Amino acid sequence: MTADSWVAIPDDSMFPLENLPFGVATSADTASPHIVVAVGDLALDLARAAEAGLLDSVHPDATSLFSSTTLNPFLASGRAIWESTRSVLQQLLSDHAYEPQVRQALLPQRALTHLLPIEVADYVDFYSSQQHALNVSQIFRPDSPQLPENWKYVPIGYHGRAGTVVVSGTPIKRPNGQRKPRNASTPSFGPSARLDIEAEVGFVVGTATALGTSLTPADFADHVFGVVLLNDWSARDIQAWEYVPLGPFLGKSFATSISPWIVPLTALESARVPVPNQQPKVFDYLVDDDSWCLDIALEVRLNDTVISRPPFSTQYWSPGQQLAHMTVNGASLRCGDIYASGTVTGTHKDQRGSLLELSWGGTEPITLADGSTRTFLLDADTVTIGARAPGAGGRPIGFGQVTGQVIATD
Repeated sequence: MTADSWVAIPDDSMFPLENLPFGVATSADTASPHIVVAVGDLALDLARAAEAGLLDSVHPDATSLFSSTTLNPFLASGRAIWESTRSVLQQLLSDHAYEPQVRQALLPQRALTHLLPIEVADYVDFYSSQQHALNVSQIFRPDSPQLPENWKYVPIGYHGRAGTVVVSGTPIKRPNGQRKPRNASTPSFGPSARLDIEAEVGFVVGTATALGTSLTPADFADHVFGVVLLNDWSARDIQAWEYVPLGPFLGKSFATSISPWIVPLTALESARVPVPNQQPKVFDYLVDDDSWCLDIALEVRLNDTVISRPPFSTQYWSPGQQLAHMTVNGASLRCGDIYASGTVTGTHKDQRGSLLELSWGGTEPITLADGSTRTFLLDADTVTIGARAPGAGGRPIGFGQVTGQVIATD
């Protein structure tokens, strides 16, 4: 058991005292959504804690702040409140003097029904894994496999659909759309036959900016509250037919799943790694001397089979550089914005973050534990992405999971 908390936290828990991720959930005795924080196998109901006066030192109106049905008001309160809240929570969960009161606000996680933790304002997805970009080029352009000309100058991304970001566990309906296989002379309409996943890491914005404001990588921790796991579901056949000349649209916009727990940046201090050597030299607005590149080990499971373990530390562009590029033209941030890393892919075959790459465009089927094979997803398939990162004192920081099951088109 973890020694520095009076809560019985298993040694292998994803949620030690050093983590304390935030979410929103209901339970049998809390029908309305409450803000909760995970610790071990339990969750601390912050609304109850605030009503008991345990969070008065955090905010002059803590009861109102933590009784919200989303995390947005808390995220909008800014970095000083985020960090003081975390400090107070660690004290409450480690000092036995608070145990009798705090126990009244603890719930078993198994009793929770998780909801989308934030009201999503905008959603942007980047394309920041060099190996993923190279793999995609080789699959689609085998005669000239190379990065796009702008790839090492510009953190490439697209603006997605905020309204279809859903919490882990939400069923994913196979989308309809136009498709035109390479050997077909004309397009057809119907359900996607090449439904895919993209294993990604997402960054949740708390502090907003005014229109016309440009940020630098050094501003990252003042505006980004924390990190989620993210699955950017992709209909590759719809995407392939529509993406010229304006890029992803219906092949991406039908669903994006995120994990229910948002891990605070402060919990990930021990997971920080340097920005990779970037050549050619980046423009001044992208220079990142305060890197929040992170050593996160992802795991992708299809039904009962682990099919990939992508390493997030191999990303070419840092999340700070992505934030700077996203705002360099003066585009404003809003509380509840999410921006994602793009598919996380390492240099080895078992580190590829999409079925497109794992099956090499559908030419190399993947064998699952039950003996069946896949190139792309079938109805009733379930995809689960988990992850861990190094934490303080050697205890790993977990992100929980993001999962979704494919259901047939009506």
